[in-house]
Amino acid sequence: MAEKKYQIDKLRNIGIIAHIDAGKTTTTEGILYRTGLKHKIGAVHEGETTTDWMAQERERGITIVSAAVTCYWKDHQINIIDTPGHIDFTVEVERSLRVLDGACVVFDGKMGVESQSETVWRQADKYSVPRICFINKINQTGGDFYKSLESIHARLSKRAFPIHLPIGFEQSINGVVDLITMKAYTYNNFTDHELKVGEIPADMLDEAKKYRSLLIENAVSEDESMLERYFEVGEDGLSEEEIRHAVRQAVLNGKFYVVTGGDGRGVIVEKLLDSVVDFLPSPLDKQSTWGVNPKDLSEIERKPDINQPFAALAFKIATDPFVGKLAYFRVYSGKILAGSYILNSSTGEKERVGRIVRMQADKREDVNEVVAGDIAAIVGLKGTTTGNTLCELTHPILLESIKFPEPPVSIAIEPKTKADQEKMSLALQRLAEEDPTFKINVNEETGQTILNGMGELHLEILVDRMKREFSVEANIGQPQVAYRETIKKSNVEVQGKFIRQSGGRGQYGDVWLRLSPNEQGAGFKFINSIKGGVVPAEYIKPVEQGIKEAMNNGVLAGYPVVDIVAELYDGSYHDVDSSELAFKIAGSMALTSGVKNASPILLEPVMKIVVVTPEQFMGDVIGDLNSKRGRVESMEDLNSGIKEITAFVPLGEMFGYTTSLRSMTQGRASSSMELDHYAEVPNNVTEAIIAKNAR
Repeated sequence: MAEKKYQIDKLRNIGIIAHIDAGKTTTTEGILYRTGLKHKIGAVHEGETTTDWMAQERERGITIVSAAVTCYWKDHQINIIDTPGHIDFTVEVERSLRVLDGACVVFDGKMGVESQSETVWRQADKYSVPRICFINKINQTGGDFYKSLESIHARLSKRAFPIHLPIGFEQSINGVVDLITMKAYTYNNFTDHELKVGEIPADMLDEAKKYRSLLIENAVSEDESMLERYFEVGEDGLSEEEIRHAVRQAVLNGKFYVVTGGDGRGVIVEKLLDSVVDFLPSPLDKQSTWGVNPKDLSEIERKPDINQPFAALAFKIATDPFVGKLAYFRVYSGKILAGSYILNSSTGEKERVGRIVRMQADKREDVNEVVAGDIAAIVGLKGTTTGNTLCELTHPILLESIKFPEPPVSIAIEPKTKADQEKMSLALQRLAEEDPTFKINVNEETGQTILNGMGELHLEILVDRMKREFSVEANIGQPQVAYRETIKKSNVEVQGKFIRQSGGRGQYGDVWLRLSPNEQGAGFKFINSIKGGVVPAEYIKPVEQGIKEAMNNGVLAGYPVVDIVAELYDGSYHDVDSSELAFKIAGSMALTSGVKNASPILLEPVMKIVVVTPEQFMGDVIGDLNSKRGRVESMEDLNSGIKEITAFVPLGEMFGYTTSLRSMTQGRASSSMELDHYAEVPNNVTEAIIAKNAR
């Protein structure tokens, strides 16, 4: 399809967001079919969809990565991002909303508002994204537009108003009443190619008038000049254009939502497309973007204007099997040309723009330039990662990056063979580049490679991708908690003496240490208090080295010793037999012996966990945290019926928590977790850990 002439006010950047299985991908397929990009609608269950193009997505019938598609409707260019619904991939929604101007929230008409509907709604609130609501599947058995509307009012917002009402019920639905034009738009079969325009059925007229009045009254109340006009001429005196303008302004204000519904596969999607064009913002409506000058951190404004200096945000990195590394970006000002050089102001590196492509899901269309307000992808940027700012070399700007939650779920992984070792490192590095919530670290104490993700499904998919895309076979195991050891007693004096005679020259080292606990997190401190050369200067450093080496293996369960002060205050030496090695061993012996006498304790990592949950599950969540040796710090009201609980819980109690929290709250609660501090392990738990490690 030839690219349409660019007009920024005719551009819409929208996300399709929803709970899993509400029908986001099918609705996107319906949009692509209606706008001429597809000759038939792909079915999710048959693995034929455009935006679900990964093998795992087609097998499981779920969306895993957000996919970008560009289509055209009534002289408007619409960039659509179809996002995942599963909570493990919620970061894909987060990063998409950061760069989108509007959103379409899809609801399952048989289920109404579901747990992840609430999560994506909160995410859209966080980024102040205006949205419209599409109640899908209302033509199926159990589908009910009005019940779903009630659940939106009860659980999300009372400021949601129908713009269309369905004609018929369940399988008999055959169109909608448009409350602005007050006309009926009907079809014989949902696969029809166009809607027939006619009069509203007589039995729906009163209901249509009631909902129209509600829509208009609430829309005009968002705008003073429209409210005055409404009082002046009344509802019947307002033209269609005035009503449409009032509704659009109300939606753009961000706390007013229009609701439509139907079958996401059918011709009724045309009314959804009309609503996107009529009511969701263009980049001009979102106005200026602000950033800072990377040199002096002074504020800089960038307007959505082609004549301003170029500024863009990279919001997603993907590895394409055909072209390599793709960086998806949103242009906020100016334009970018293929073959030019740009600055990555987040890293300070210059990058060359090779090819620029507009994505049709997994297909690519090469373009020469991308201008303010648009979304596209660059092939081959080397040092760019998610959240980086791309800008003009001579006009540097740093835009606000994208913040991602710390991944709370971990597994241990090891390659099955030596040959897999190197391939595994490369595969993990590539996957981590794409996914900012996937973290890799090596546990120095256990030697395990630990993968951190947003949930078990998230990690399962990553391991599966490693196997398929990089041919790496690996064994998956349980992670281990990284405990620490320290001491409680102060001024414990201990001797370390190493003497060995083996004929000829022997070994002799003799030191006295005074051990005390250091402040938490302060680490190891060594004090040299030797007077009169009782330990010669050349042996002081080896004593310190010996102490440090002995600290790698504690006396309770073999975990590293942390946060101690060791003072070397006395000792003796032999003119012939003393050596650096002898004093190093003496220092090591003194430390091990001293720790045993200084009330050694185990320390465990304590996580700060924030749980956002509907109020009815609060008691269960708090009871569960208490049973995990947790300490609840605070409880706050976020909005109607939603509570935020902050608590501190030992990491050892938290493996599998994300899954158990979901089952405890019907999937409606979410949590984020980060390491806060180390704390003393209770005696009964210490004994269990020591016994386990002694096996």
